[in-house]
Amino acid sequence: MDFYLARHGEAAADLIDPSRSLTRSGREDVERVARLAVEKAVQVSVIYHSGILRAGQTAEIFAGHLAPGGGVRFMAGLQPEDDPAVAAAELAVAESPVMLVGHLSYLNRLVALLSRGDVVGDVINFMPAMMACYGRESLFWKHQWTLAPPAR
Repeated sequence: MDFYLARHGEAAADLIDPSRSLTRSGREDVERVARLAVEKAVQVSVIYHSGILRAGQTAEIFAGHLAPGGGVRFMAGLQPEDDPAVAAAELAVAESPVMLVGHLSYLNRLVALLSRGDVVGDVINFMPAMMACYGRESLFWKHQWTLAPPAR
């Protein structure tokens, strides 16, 4: 079974928007990647996010395209400085494909834990609005593919 990780789209600078909502270009990038995910026939049962506005907005955009039966939900343990072992444990028992929408450096630590068993060092560089697919192979998860908005 596969699962999907996505980094939130580009967010406004703190001085411009203290809530750091997605910028117009951030929304457009997430829309592009969500359309690519539909073209790849991605199906998820639910999309989880960290509860931070920009991640929630990104999750809602993906849900508008992927139509997960379980909708969009907050999941504790996806904040930027949280322990990725919490999400790793949830993924280990998931019975259907899910998507997690999060942040740097959290996503990097989660991928390192899932693919190598430790949280040290980057395995993948999550750009804003990027989505990655992982599949289980014995003890670890393996990167399957990545979708990213075109470079500007």
